Amino acid sequence: MGQFYVQYEYWFAAVQLVLAMLGMGATLTGKDFRDVVSEPLAVTVGTLVQLLAVPVTAFAFLRFAGVHEGVAVGIALIAAIPGGTTSNIFTFLARGNAALSISITGITTLACLVSTPFILSVLVSQYLPVGFTMPTGQIIREIAFTLLLPLAAGMTYLYMYPGSAATLSRWSIRGSLVGILLIVVGSASAGRLDAGAFGADNMLMVALFAVLLAVMGYLVPRVLGLSRVDATAIEFEVVVRNVNLGVLIKAALFPAAVSATAALGDLVLFTLLLYGALQLLVSAPLILMKRKHSSTAVYR
Repeated sequence: MGQFYVQYEYWFAAVQLVLAMLGMGATLTGKDFRDVVSEPLAVTVGTLVQLLAVPVTAFAFLRFAGVHEGVAVGIALIAAIPGGTTSNIFTFLARGNAALSISITGITTLACLVSTPFILSVLVSQYLPVGFTMPTGQIIREIAFTLLLPLAAGMTYLYMYPGSAATLSRWSIRGSLVGILLIVVGSASAGRLDAGAFGADNMLMVALFAVLLAVMGYLVPRVLGLSRVDATAIEFEVVVRNVNLGVLIKAALFPAAVSATAALGDLVLFTLLLYGALQLLVSAPLILMKRKHSSTAVYR
């Protein structure tokens, strides 16, 4: 399967992401975004944390932690992509404000059409090979056709066929999970997920970045006095990134079949998948802790 995956890596990533966004869209209506008006502070804080605080944190981390090459590009990608459907699910399980989580995800997903290529160009230009040009137009097209279009299609389906929308969402999400599994298996069989080559030091750097985001996501909403449920939503939006989009952008930037950037791309892919695993490990105890202490208290 390894060679087949290498040849069609982009399409594995694209189909997986389209299914995930279609499934998310089939659960959303325009009413889910009323928080933008009814709770402007929480939505504004959550959006600014995603679009400004996370990239600034990544910039400082890359500068002072001594991260290099593919791992640096992978961390920059993690910072440049928005949250995804998983953050909404985890917020719900943790008894946070799921509607707020959905609103922030929707806003930042729309914003990433512009923010993702911009953040990438700022954060990773010094880590890319000489002569490499950031394909901003291509990244915008990828986001438009694999994020926004299937999201809109899912919402349209829910509006037109509300009775079967839940089934569409459920099977789309299941298909996206199978897609992730195929990406992991395909990459491993092609010899592209080599933990030894990646190195323990690099694994530690990715883990530290995950912890740094978790701490930042915890502190900011509480310092600003948001309620527990709103703070929980923002926290999961910060920690749980749309790694699926990161994998797609990686496949577009560093195709596995192009030997000149294949080694760099392998490091980027490993960084993304490692963070994806770490965000699940970080989120599990967070959900249990939030469920134990669920209340309506306001943090001061």
